[in-house]
Amino acid sequence: MTALLKLDTVSRRFDALWAVRNVNLTVEKGELLGLIGPNGAGKSTLFNLIAGALLPSGGEIVFDGQRVTTWKSYRIARIGIARTFQIPKPYRQLSVVENVMLTAFQHNHAVRAARELAVRSLHDVGLQDYVDAPVTTLTVGLLKRLEVARALALQPKLVLFDEIMAGLTPTEVGVMTKFIAELPARGITVVWVEHVLHAIMRTATRIVVLNRGELIANGKPADIAKDPAVIKAYLGEEMSLA
Repeated sequence: MTALLKLDTVSRRFDALWAVRNVNLTVEKGELLGLIGPNGAGKSTLFNLIAGALLPSGGEIVFDGQRVTTWKSYRIARIGIARTFQIPKPYRQLSVVENVMLTAFQHNHAVRAARELAVRSLHDVGLQDYVDAPVTTLTVGLLKRLEVARALALQPKLVLFDEIMAGLTPTEVGVMTKFIAELPARGITVVWVEHVLHAIMRTATRIVVLNRGELIANGKPADIAKDPAVIKAYLGEEMSLA
């Protein structure tokens, strides 16, 4: 396999607090990588560093062969990294499809082409019945799907999913999990932060665990589920994946 993303001793400090410290991580093309850990472990900060929303205090970030450590977020988005946010913040004055079109314009400056891409992305996440609806009519679960559609409209090589299962019903979790599992076959590499453990542990091909800003485990889900350090820091007890 070929490395798509590489983090070399990446750190981020806020005053005296190390939110992320000396993280070394390689993500292969076509991988579905899960990132778990307790609240405050540094997961969202790590996403912000990869996506260019924050600058590292130290270390290097390489994406698709390019050093992007100091790049602005818009440049990183243009070369193929998309992300979602824990709390959706759509443009509430726009329709559902118009929200997605704003992302689609990164690659399609023609209105018709951008709308076609936006509509396809909405169909992908099951929002085909809400294309022209006001975004204010969407429930929390549907807003989470909108976040995913917006990320997909960027036509990314890598997508960073940040707790997209929060607020979804069990049925919606099942549908979204199946959808995520199919993305690598479409050429989209996935790094996925999630607290709905049964979804991520049964779907990701590899799991990495952060605690207090440091990487404490990296391996197959079955191994992570019984790792003493992970159990102590996060799981509380050995997790069954049966």
